[in-house]
Amino acid sequence: MTDTTSAKTARRSHHWRRDVTELAALFTAVAVADAIANLIGHQPDGPYLLIASAVALALTAGFHTWWARRHSHAPPPTCTGLLAEGDGDGTVPGRHTDASATALVSTPTAAGPAPSPEDTVLWRMRTTVRDTPGSLAALCSALAQHRVDILTLQTHPLARGTVDEFLLRAPAPLPAQQLSRAISAAGGSSTWIERADTHDLVDAPTRVLGLATRTALDAAELPLALRQLLGRCTIHSLPAVSITGRATGETTPVEGVLEETVMRLRDPSGGVITVERPYLPFTPTEFARARALVELDARLGPRVPRSEHVLTLPEGNEITVRRADRSDLGAARAMHDRCSEQTLRMRYHGPVHDADRYLDHLLSPRFGRTLAVQTASGRLVALGHLLWDGDETEVALLVEDDWQRRGIGSELLSRLVALAIEAGCESVYAVTQSSNTGMVAAMRALSLPLDYQIEEGTLVVTARLDATPVRSLPPYEQAGR
Repeated sequence: MTDTTSAKTARRSHHWRRDVTELAALFTAVAVADAIANLIGHQPDGPYLLIASAVALALTAGFHTWWARRHSHAPPPTCTGLLAEGDGDGTVPGRHTDASATALVSTPTAAGPAPSPEDTVLWRMRTTVRDTPGSLAALCSALAQHRVDILTLQTHPLARGTVDEFLLRAPAPLPAQQLSRAISAAGGSSTWIERADTHDLVDAPTRVLGLATRTALDAAELPLALRQLLGRCTIHSLPAVSITGRATGETTPVEGVLEETVMRLRDPSGGVITVERPYLPFTPTEFARARALVELDARLGPRVPRSEHVLTLPEGNEITVRRADRSDLGAARAMHDRCSEQTLRMRYHGPVHDADRYLDHLLSPRFGRTLAVQTASGRLVALGHLLWDGDETEVALLVEDDWQRRGIGSELLSRLVALAIEAGCESVYAVTQSSNTGMVAAMRALSLPLDYQIEEGTLVVTARLDATPVRSLPPYEQAGR
């Protein structure tokens, strides 16, 4: 049946009894109007009353017409975006399947102009909701009432409920407490909010692929990749064998262990990687992603990018600065043998005969990055370490006695700080003796804000990396990391 035929059939649906009823009502109305006109018309003021009634009816009809046009035919509010329910990228099959599954994200209306980009801020928000139809729509409606725009959404299914993670653009005057209260009123619980920046605008699949690429190129990237994947957290790499050669007993199942705010993963190089985030429990989705990164690292095996940079010292000798790993263990021990006891004591803060025990740990890419300096003949004369210490970062230097006071320590330190800045570290610290003027001078040469703390002859110098470093690494060396 065509649309034209359907329309014609609809117009023939009138019944003859309806026509009779309409005619009867018309005749009744005419009779009543005639009776009222005769009754009023024979009164002294009858004509004036009829004219006044006609004017009142005309005004009433005009007002009704104006009111209907103003409120019944107003244009709908302008929508800046619509958000459909989703998994990691937007759709969650089988979740929130009622008519309100598509929610309005931002609805600027005539109440006020949309805020300009200068008046907005970015927030990362995570909240737990019941896995029922309409729960996400209620959150979106609450955000829309506060003129908050949803930029991205990730969902983390739980055994009971679902964790929704948003990246929001909100008006700058809107405080986080008010936003959290609005989410709680809309059904969200365990809500967590923190400020975000433009780096968070990258979608989750792209960010995870980038972290996997960095991990594949450099084994030292695994702790950093886990930290960027999971947000603000503390990561500890606990070896299976201690520096003294004794078994630590640190083991974990191959599949790992997830305990609310702590996850334990088997380290491919032996031992355990422990990740802690006390302020926010991990979800099974985050645990699966972290375990996938660790598995990728295990399959690829030990790897360190081979990049070299040749420098000329003031006296004319050429040295090469490069990444080092456990393959340099023999050369590093030989350098220890050439160093004086005073140099080793200032570096390791303990018995000199234990210095060699630290090298296997220090040269492992799992615990940080190491830069080595070698001469034209290939002899190792200096080591610089950038060590991941939980949520802090330590820098340490060792320069052979005959090569000190030539600028090698400052060169290594500036490069280590550049690596720390690239890794997103907020600060680095060096532990030395108060009499180690060379290390203090190298830290001061960074031209960064420094904090000093002295306890029983031990000096801790912390450099805050919120300022531009002295210099960055050469482009070709950056590409090699």
